[in-house]
Amino acid sequence: MKLIKLKKRKPNRSRGGDMGIYIMLILFGIFFVVPLVYTVSNAFKPLDEIYLYPPRFFVKNPTFNNFQDLLVVMSNSYVPFTRYVFNTVLTTLVGTVGHLIIGSMAAYVLAKYDFPGGKQFFNVCVTALMFNAYVLQIPTYLIMTKLGWVDTYLALIVPAFALPMGLFLMKQFMEQIPDALIEAAKIDGAKEGRIFLQIVMPNVKPAWLTVTIFSVQNLWNLKGQIYIYSEEYKMLPYALQQIMSAGVARAGVGGAATMVVMMVPIIIFVMAQSNILETMASSGIKD
Repeated sequence: MKLIKLKKRKPNRSRGGDMGIYIMLILFGIFFVVPLVYTVSNAFKPLDEIYLYPPRFFVKNPTFNNFQDLLVVMSNSYVPFTRYVFNTVLTTLVGTVGHLIIGSMAAYVLAKYDFPGGKQFFNVCVTALMFNAYVLQIPTYLIMTKLGWVDTYLALIVPAFALPMGLFLMKQFMEQIPDALIEAAKIDGAKEGRIFLQIVMPNVKPAWLTVTIFSVQNLWNLKGQIYIYSEEYKMLPYALQQIMSAGVARAGVGGAATMVVMMVPIIIFVMAQSNILETMASSGIKD
């Protein structure tokens, strides 16, 4: 019995074409990395290098004084620095988890069940994607006022549950799961909860990882000054913004504050990026 060797299929491109693609990707990568590197460099620059003319891209004499001054300034504030961190972490964590649970459950119903008004409801969600967050601030404030949620965590957490992006993205991925797979699970005696958790959610891993990245980025950078008045409920970006607006002497502290704010979303993105690419490459079960 002869073994048949399967030849690896090569893309129909020349070496020049591959080189052009690599060069283009490198240029785009540099274009997006330069602002990030410049921000990190500014966080470690002393004041004399920050206001140097012509400006210097990389720091020559790195210092941690900016981060030490940031801790000193935050420790002297009316509310402890840890309180701002706790508010932001709580809002980001609860808002992201709630957004994933509600969005994925609603997407599963819309993708795999046909019921009266389902298409119209999804059309409303798609229409909501066109509205900017600034347009919704006044209606959201009026609703929060009626509910008595102004100056509470609920004013920031609950609206995050209903963001339409998560529902839209999850539904598009769930529609790719074969109905035969779900029907086979039902024949084997699996309940809806088990089908949803053990079959549907693992197959849409790229979707909920992407939704997690977007939700964390949105909530971590949320200032909340429109709905939050008490200082003990304010978010970390709002407190850091007040420090950066203090004047020229706080320029180094402002650079350190900017790095602190952007650090968490970048770490989450780096950690989830490989999982997204791996799952996208290995998934794709279709009828």
